[in-house]
Amino acid sequence: MKRLFLLFLCIQSASVFSQKTTEVLSSSRLKEDREITIGLPASYEKNTGKSYPLLVLLDGDYLFDPFQGALSYGAYWDDLPEMIIVGISQNKNNERETDCTVDETTGLPAEKGEKFFEFIGLELVPYIQKKYRTSPFRIVAGHDITAGFLNLFLYKDQPLFSAYISLSPELATGMEEQIPERLNLIDQQIFYYQSTADGDVKKMQKRIRALDNEAKAINKPTLNYKFDDFKGSTHYSLVLHSIPNALYQFFAAYQPISNNEFTEKIATLPSGYVDYLSNKYDILEKTLNLKTPIRINDFKAIEAAILKNKAYAEFEKLAELSRKNYPKSMLADYQLGLMYEKTDDLKKAIKSYQNAFQKEEIGELTKDMILNKAEELKGKLWVYTYSQVTKIMYPSFKLGEKGEVIIGLPESYEKILTKKYPLILLLDGDYLFDPFHGELCYGAFGMIIQRLFSLV
Repeated sequence: MKRLFLLFLCIQSASVFSQKTTEVLSSSRLKEDREITIGLPASYEKNTGKSYPLLVLLDGDYLFDPFQGALSYGAYWDDLPEMIIVGISQNKNNERETDCTVDETTGLPAEKGEKFFEFIGLELVPYIQKKYRTSPFRIVAGHDITAGFLNLFLYKDQPLFSAYISLSPELATGMEEQIPERLNLIDQQIFYYQSTADGDVKKMQKRIRALDNEAKAINKPTLNYKFDDFKGSTHYSLVLHSIPNALYQFFAAYQPISNNEFTEKIATLPSGYVDYLSNKYDILEKTLNLKTPIRINDFKAIEAAILKNKAYAEFEKLAELSRKNYPKSMLADYQLGLMYEKTDDLKKAIKSYQNAFQKEEIGELTKDMILNKAEELKGKLWVYTYSQVTKIMYPSFKLGEKGEVIIGLPESYEKILTKKYPLILLLDGDYLFDPFHGELCYGAFGMIIQRLFSLV
């Protein structure tokens, strides 16, 4: 069974990133050809109107597969968004050393390092943007010397990348002071992750931790910062610990509502449950440039919070949001039905469930479920609408004998004394009364029903 499960995961991973190709890009800046590996999500060809975040990997020779694996796993559980991965090959001829050349005095790109910096910003990224549907949210990641090099993009007034994953960086001159300064000055939203370990290269540890001491003191809403200092890891093994931590940190807002989030942040609110849901997805769009329909399970979480706190009026606002996200589904009418049901307006509840029955099924909502709810309420409505049902023995002078008569009066009969109601007289009432009664209760015509039984 275990082997079968592992095989399933491998198949699933392949399906999440089914399009992986290698291309050779001719660079006028570098005056040489560079090999890049591109991974497209499986949904890329199907969702032709969708744009994806771009992840650029330095040291793509060995970072591509672990990043792809983490993203495949996260996407399977809908914890991480699908994205386009581009890995730059830098280890076939030890290009990484010359690619990352910096001036020893200034710490800025120099010689081939300057050309490689321009290759990424002026050739590679524009090429990918032109050829593929990328969103404005771009991530760059590297390890060791390439991790230090990626920090140089933060020196721009308008940084090319929104997010930085710096795995045990070999920092250039002055970076432990300059990077925190840049993080504090940049106005746009920046996501920054760096890591080291107790088994990391000692001379690098000290400067990485110095950078962390300065960066963690920055308090601004536009900076999402995380640092990991792993125990029992080496310069190389920390990579596998860091990758999921970085991705889950950056995309925490993307993840579905968890049990902890529901219990600690939503259910405890005095009101504003629908606003919480709207804000959650607004943040996705504003900070991560991700525009995605609200998940069905997130709608269910807000539904549960409304029911738990008896804030039934919020169902109307929730239904508006549902109709906007899933206009052809039964979700919005179902939510309106819940609102009316919980506020004892059974006629409107049944009508809403009827409307829902005509729409497309979604999630756990099925036509059978909706039909059962409507039928259940019809039974309750029979009791509420015709609560005054009396049986009398009516004497007939014409026949010279008595007959059994049952009369059903509408619920409003005693309340609205000036109102007159239509009268339906049923012969063969033994078997006609119940179907007529049920239909009239359901339609809420409010008629007096008189049932005549066989004469005694």
